[in-house]
Amino acid sequence: MPTVPVSSKQDLVASYKRILRVALDQRPSGVRQKIAQVLGTHKSFVSLITNPNDPTPIPARHLEAIMDVCHLSAGEKKSFLEAYNVAHPDQAPPPRTHLHYKTLHIQVPVLANHEKQEALELLIQDTVRRLYNLFADEETK
Repeated sequence: MPTVPVSSKQDLVASYKRILRVALDQRPSGVRQKIAQVLGTHKSFVSLITNPNDPTPIPARHLEAIMDVCHLSAGEKKSFLEAYNVAHPDQAPPPRTHLHYKTLHIQVPVLANHEKQEALELLIQDTVRRLYNLFADEETK
């Protein structure tokens, strides 16, 4: 398999990062912080992986979480994943197009601190996502 020249590879990475950057710029402030919370990382890492001028690729394992937090439209998601697949043909997971959801209602305490409340809710969502991935992987073995 021929390797892609470094500058071309950087251009391909920048391409999908530009798509994500445009989507992020259209979202309310705080989305990068929410992504950082869901990924369990720092906001600086999110800035790094969403900066088209930086060659650091977005790890494939973070794609679904990023797209979920950003609430990408179907068109944005399609463009982003197509560009990602071109840049990383051997890494990109197949998009989940037939995922069905069931809504569960749970009670959580209301905290006085809004940021802590949001962090609690994001932690619960992330835990459910991780549990789903764990069980989904088990079903395919």
